[in-house]
Amino acid sequence: MTPARQKRLLLVLGIVLGVGVAAFLAMQAFRSNVMFFFDPTEVAAGKAPKDDRFRLGGMVVKGSLMKTPGTLDVKFQVTDFKSTVPVTYDKILPDLFREGQGVVAHGRMHDGVFVADEVLAKHDEKYMPPEVAKSLKDHPPPPTTQAGASPTAQTGGAQ
Repeated sequence: MTPARQKRLLLVLGIVLGVGVAAFLAMQAFRSNVMFFFDPTEVAAGKAPKDDRFRLGGMVVKGSLMKTPGTLDVKFQVTDFKSTVPVTYDKILPDLFREGQGVVAHGRMHDGVFVADEVLAKHDEKYMPPEVAKSLKDHPPPPTTQAGASPTAQTGGAQ
């Protein structure tokens, strides 16, 4: 092998090695920044990661919001109408956060409670994150009835 050919071969091997190292580092960075979405049923079934951060989405259970006086600490529950997951959060909640509304929280599980480090609320009447919409479509809410009214009285049917 001539010296010029040997130089070219080393240059090509160096470029291939450099591209390989760059690709490896890019994949490692991508892997550490990926956060998967889980609904409460998947979390209850143990499908969510134990030690990694993930996104939890669903509806905030009405009547579940509890604020600790004098602190920013709040506790609430997120449901997909099949399972419910308790959530704690220690920062300022978004202005649009309400019970009975869609929410996506980022965080991790700790002793059966989802510890959120970020909470996102839906931003208008019609928007819902695609993952939450799919989860709620898969687990529709139970039909609601008025207290003391029979199902036929609600629909206007004869008895």
